[in-house]
Amino acid sequence: MVIDEENVQLGVMETVDAMRMAQERGLDLVEVAANQRPPVCRIMDYGKFKYENKKKASASKKKQHTVTLKEVRVRPKIAGGDLQVKVNRARDFLAKGDKVQVTCLFRGREMAHQDVGRQVMMRFLEMVSDIAKVEREPRLEGRRMNMILALSKKRPKASDKGAGTAAANKAAKKAAAKAAEKAAKAAAGEAAEASTAPEASVAPEVSTAPEAGVAPEASTAPEAPAPETTPEATPEKTPE
Repeated sequence: MVIDEENVQLGVMETVDAMRMAQERGLDLVEVAANQRPPVCRIMDYGKFKYENKKKASASKKKQHTVTLKEVRVRPKIAGGDLQVKVNRARDFLAKGDKVQVTCLFRGREMAHQDVGRQVMMRFLEMVSDIAKVEREPRLEGRRMNMILALSKKRPKASDKGAGTAAANKAAKKAAAKAAEKAAKAAAGEAAEASTAPEASVAPEVSTAPEAGVAPEASTAPEAPAPETTPEATPEKTPE
């Protein structure tokens, strides 16, 4: 079976005749269905055919998106501004169709306060709740707490993007206010402890030196007593 370049069926013919017809038209004879009986051949420009197929394949590949798992790491003591940066990055990944794994890292004694890390994860989820859904709840694996988020089926409208950003900023401000309040309470406790400490003993005042230019009064020594005068001895008169 032979089909020409205008999709007109020319019927069954010998291979030699079909090849001669294609050469007369400056085209190629291409077998497109070898398993059919009789085989189907098409008269076409084979170079153009390959180019169009390659172009279609690249276009379909661009439309396809391979979902990858991106990771965003946070800490239990993360500040509000840093958390907002992490949230913005996660929102970019979700908008591209990727999944996001939020990982909270614990170090040292932070393992004793796992509830603080869970609160950070819940705060993160609240800030992306307008475009994301939880695919796996937070769970602890060693010293890491992991949570996987995926793009929700209901994507936000263009008018809702501003509202989502405002909600994220509001949540970040709320977190910063809580951290400031906690720091103020800690400072107040330290001040109270300092006020209850015993006062330091006051050193005795040092006697001031006499002012310059004023001579100190000289102490008057007591006068020596006058020497006692003994009466002169009178010579005795002897009788004549």
